[in-house]
Amino acid sequence: MPHPPLLTDLQLAIMRVLWDRGRASVAEITEALRPSRELAPTTVATILSRLEKREVVGHETQSRQYLYHPILSESEVRRNMVSTLTDRLFGGDVTALLTHLLSAREISRGDLAKVKAILAQHEARPGGHRERR
Repeated sequence: MPHPPLLTDLQLAIMRVLWDRGRASVAEITEALRPSRELAPTTVATILSRLEKREVVGHETQSRQYLYHPILSESEVRRNMVSTLTDRLFGGDVTALLTHLLSAREISRGDLAKVKAILAQHEARPGGHRERR
């Protein structure tokens, strides 16, 4: 699959359960989400079925019960969603995205130091910096 799909908040919540557990049944996912969302097991099953058609999750059968597992990693989904956001809202301009993130909210000195360290590591890598197209 060339581009992992964008996921809704509910789909992401379900995926987080799967990423945390590795695999889970509809009942286990429904129970894990219960503190924050009151969902019927049929709703969870429907969403899992849709995610499976999109090749985001897969399943195996164990004792006549489906156990779902993630096909895409959290980092794959995150990378695609941020890339799509950058393209749609900032015309693909990463500098505009970073400028927005840095100016949109208060950033602690510790967080700013982490960002600087990440940028320094990125620049030090071979091919870590590219000219904008």
